[in-house]
Amino acid sequence: MSDIPGASSNYLARLTAALVAGASSMPADVRSRHTNWLMGQQASDGGFAGREGGCDPYYTAFALRGLMVLNAIDDSIATRAAEFLKSCLSSRQSIVDMISVVFGAAILEIAAGKVVLSDQDDSWRLKIADLLESLRTSDGGYAKTPEGRAGSTYQTFLTVLCLELIDMPVKNPDDIVKFIQSQECVEGGYLEIRAGKRAGVNPTAAAVGTLRCLHRVDQMNAFRTAEFLIERQTDEGGFAANTRIPFADLLSTFTGLWTLTELAEQMSEDERSVFNRFDLDAANRYVRQMQCESGGFIGFALDQTADVEYSFYGLGAWSLGELAKA
Repeated sequence: MSDIPGASSNYLARLTAALVAGASSMPADVRSRHTNWLMGQQASDGGFAGREGGCDPYYTAFALRGLMVLNAIDDSIATRAAEFLKSCLSSRQSIVDMISVVFGAAILEIAAGKVVLSDQDDSWRLKIADLLESLRTSDGGYAKTPEGRAGSTYQTFLTVLCLELIDMPVKNPDDIVKFIQSQECVEGGYLEIRAGKRAGVNPTAAAVGTLRCLHRVDQMNAFRTAEFLIERQTDEGGFAANTRIPFADLLSTFTGLWTLTELAEQMSEDERSVFNRFDLDAANRYVRQMQCESGGFIGFALDQTADVEYSFYGLGAWSLGELAKA
């Protein structure tokens, strides 16, 4: 895996720089096809929808991330999306949607200079920080709901990342590190919840991402974690979510590739020999097979409908594959 161009201490900025750099090597017709498809998904209210129902912040953030990878967020798209996200602030939103508003706002500011959450109004930052802190559990992590009693590795990552984006401090980071370490399995992967029976690619990516945001990634065994992820590559070429699932999916493939890229920075030259067991060409073929002729990506081989979330994963995985070839 190659070094990340434009690396930054900010997680989202570092990921964005990597994906934009990789996407620049994609064929022009591929970029154009997926750009046009994503643009066509924007609704009249400025938001983006999933496969069912109306627009919401969650899918809007993913669509914007996909367009940002393609360097395709123009003023029209950004203005309408910003108005949609601002409208979400005046209505009651779930925790996931509130986090998605923050992500979407960060993308619009990075890509188009549009301000959704004003720096002059700290009330939203404080409100979001308080909301996130209400998810804190006694094990040091964060639950998915205020009623949760056990920390979720993925929710902990989302919380730490969201706090970074709104420039709010993470309380008791040592406890978060201990929680993440408690989720590690002997084979090198991480559990989503402590009652889980199998480590998975996505919670492992979340664990690494959390430690990276906290600048504590040196407190994990990068080689063992990379080995766990590489072993999740299937005959299809993509990554399966865990050992129980027999087929690959685009989400796990994207998070697996990005996490391997992150881990490579922490490994010695000798340790990087583990990547000899990873078939990059097969992974790249798998990602390309998930794209639809008319644009967009499906989530897995038996899927039939493209959506904006999996399209971001597809574009992201394709971009990382281009970087790894460099």
